[in-house]
Formats: sequence, C-alpha cells, structure tokens
Amino acid sequence: MRTAIGVDLGGSHVTAAVVTDDGTIHRQHELDLDDLSVKAVTDALVETIGGALKDADGAAIGIGIGSPGNIEVATGTVVYSPNFGWSNIPLGATVAERFKLPVFVGNDARCATLGEYTFGAGQGHKDFVLLTLGTGIGGGIVADGELVLGNRFGAGEFGHHQIRPTDGFVCGCGKIGCFEAQASGTGLIRHAFAVAPSFPRSLLLDVNRDKLGSKKIRKAAQNGDGHALAAWKNYTADLAIGLANVIAAVNPEMIALGGGVSTAGEFMLEAVRARVDALTTMVPKGTTQLTIAKLGNDAGQVGAATMAFRGGLTTRPTDS
Repeated sequence: MRTAIGVDLGGSHVTAAVVTDDGTIHRQHELDLDDLSVKAVTDALVETIGGALKDADGAAIGIGIGSPGNIEVATGTVVYSPNFGWSNIPLGATVAERFKLPVFVGNDARCATLGEYTFGAGQGHKDFVLLTLGTGIGGGIVADGELVLGNRFGAGEFGHHQIRPTDGFVCGCGKIGCFEAQASGTGLIRHAFAVAPSFPRSLLLDVNRDKLGSKKIRKAAQNGDGHALAAWKNYTADLAIGLANVIAAVNPEMIALGGGVSTAGEFMLEAVRARVDALTTMVPKGTTQLTIAKLGNDAGQVGAATMAFRGGLTTRPTDS
C-alpha cells in the first residue's frame, strides 16, 4: 500500500498527515499559525511535514499541500492568497527543495473536494459538488468524473457569487450580498445580529462579538430559542438560494455540505430541501441529492495526499 503526506494549510493552523492510498489517515501533526509571513508558514510546513515523514519511515511517495488562494497547479505557485497576503510565492518548489520529494500544491477547497469525491460522500457520483460552510464558503466541482479547475484555476469559488446584491451583508471581498457573506458560519452570526432588535430580551448575543460562534446560534435554534430560530430561518433561506443557483449552473447529482455549520445535519437539510426545490426550475426538482459530507476536517488532508498519489489535482487516477 502506497503512502503520501497530505497537508491542510489554513489561516490559523497547518496539519500534515500520513495517508495511505485507501484514504486512511494514520498520523497527524498540527501547528498553530500566529505569523502568516512566508518564512513563518514555510517553517511550520517543514516542521509538520518532517514529523509526518518520520512516521512514514521514508516510504512516502510525495507530498500534497492544500493551500488557500489561487494556485498555479503546474508549478505549485500561490499566485494570490488574500488570507495570507501572498502573491506569486513558489510554495511547491520551496517545499520540494527541502524534502527532495515530488510536491503538489492545489487550492485547499479543491483538495477537499477531491478527497470527498474519492473517499467520502461523492463516491459513485460523476457530477458532484462540495460546499464547505465555515468562516467562509469554499468548494469544488466534479463534472463527468473530472475535477473542474477553470481557465485560471478559480472554478468552484461559489462563495463569491452574489445572492443579495442590494440588501445583503458586505463580504470580505468587498462586494455586497455574496453567498459567503450570507450563508457561511459568519453569515449565521450576522443574521443573528440583524434580527436582534426584534428580540430585546434575548441573551443569545450576550457575549463579546469576537467570541460568538455560529455553533452557539445553531444549537440554540435546535433547542427552540426564538431569536436563534429567526436567524436560522433567514440563514437557511439564503443558503437555499445559493444551492439552487449551484444546481442551475452545474446540475450535479449530489451536493455535499461540509464545514462547521454542516454539523447541524438533518436539521439543516430539512430546512433547505423544500426551499431548494421551490427555486429549482430548469431541471427536475429533487434530482440533485443534498447530503452532509462524510470526511469532515480530514477531507483536505485526504484530498491533498490523493493529489500526490495521482500526480496532480485530478479525479482520474493515473497508472501506478
């Protein structure tokens, strides 16, 4: 059984894992990132990857790295990453020079899509979409069994199509009413604040704003809290708009929802299925299956390692 190192590089931490070619994670090494400079992040990558390689006893065939931003997959260059403030950073070449192994770099959400498609909810579906609902919204598209990268490797940036361009929240990208601004975990928090004046006695938001997480609001809604339910209703209405738009644009067999908010499971799916059907017009209603992703936080590492096994960011395996 072959072994590769799968790396999930995020804005707050980096995790490197030993992964076998059946999609199983065996060991993980994680470091928090307090400094997002190129040197600090590279040092953290070297430390976590080095630890994983020791666990692999030198048997790893390569290293796959999922990184935020627009990635030139042929060279492993981070063309632009707003999370890190990077432009044209030769991340792949830098890591390859340090470890003398093949290194493949892809966008983190596309790596997660590859992992979920190959070993998670997407198995058996040739037309598949993954949406990760976290601080933002990431994702990826598999069309006719092939991961779609786009002309400049930007396909799958679902978070930045506008669903409320005149009355929505301001997105981090600068536009108004992006899907990410309305339907990410951050969006749920914003909806809770937006409806707060209607619930003057509510204690739901009785914490510092920087310490309020979407999980608290979601759990309160599941427990029947009126304020939380009002926010949840508006949130899932916006989520349904975005999902219906994805169906119209891509027409997948399945959309899998991952990320922190997706831990609501059936509570979320029950809230959006009927709305999505109502907004779906040009394909038969109900023909796109909505489900919860299976790999959770491991999808990025599994997908990055799969990228290394396959010699690039593709869903089609190469001959081994």
